[in-house]
Amino acid sequence: MDPIHAIVLAIVQGLSEFLPISSSGHLILLPNVLGWPDQGLAFDVAIHVGTLVAVIGYFRVQLLQMTRAWFASLAGRGLTPDGRLAWCVVIGTIPVGLVGFAFGDFIEQMLRNPLFVAATLAGFGILMWIADRLGAQRRDEYTVGWRDALLIGCAQALALMPGTSRSGVTMTMARTLGLTRVGAARFSFLLAVPGIAMAGGWELLKLLTGPDDGADWPMMGLGIAVSAVTGYLCIHVLLKFITSIGLLPFALYRLALAALIVLMFS
Repeated sequence: MDPIHAIVLAIVQGLSEFLPISSSGHLILLPNVLGWPDQGLAFDVAIHVGTLVAVIGYFRVQLLQMTRAWFASLAGRGLTPDGRLAWCVVIGTIPVGLVGFAFGDFIEQMLRNPLFVAATLAGFGILMWIADRLGAQRRDEYTVGWRDALLIGCAQALALMPGTSRSGVTMTMARTLGLTRVGAARFSFLLAVPGIAMAGGWELLKLLTGPDDGADWPMMGLGIAVSAVTGYLCIHVLLKFITSIGLLPFALYRLALAALIVLMFS
């Protein structure tokens, strides 16, 4: 793989994993548009690892507090707000795990095409704008309950469809349930830790059990580093400005990109 290709793909992954614009959709479209060869499963695993490093690094203090509180709750020492939030993240992860296990291969084989990506980009972009426009802003991530977590988790399962956007669909549901923009984004990012880990683990399993095509370790290392740095900066900037900018710019971007895809591939 050319280093420029590796850097561009890693930047796209780092940005689109956390911005509500669909990382899978962009990684499918970019090689098609630019005429690049497929980057391969090993590189996809690598840049997923990079974004996982980014979100764990950014939320390291909160994640450590949540982990300690979760284990304390298992030991019967009561349920603190951090422990409750940790349990909500666990509950919110269950739907995507079940759907991915049952339908992951079908989605991978049947839905990875540009026109399907265009439809999901546009459709879920409109829903995201409506939820952000009409949703109340009265709750943070620590007010999420079991029902909220399950609903947001079910929304996350929809993100297995290319073009949907994991962060976009979870923030859409969270805003519908009354979370503030920052609260919705923070819960979405916390939910990304097991979500990205499971997605990367599934791809790694396929890589290990499939034919050995030879991994380009230097390019994979470059991809991990670039996607980690890009993802970390993306989280920081989005949380800083999302209250003032809202989700409308991302919805408009999705609609414009969907229109461009239809013009290019229909």
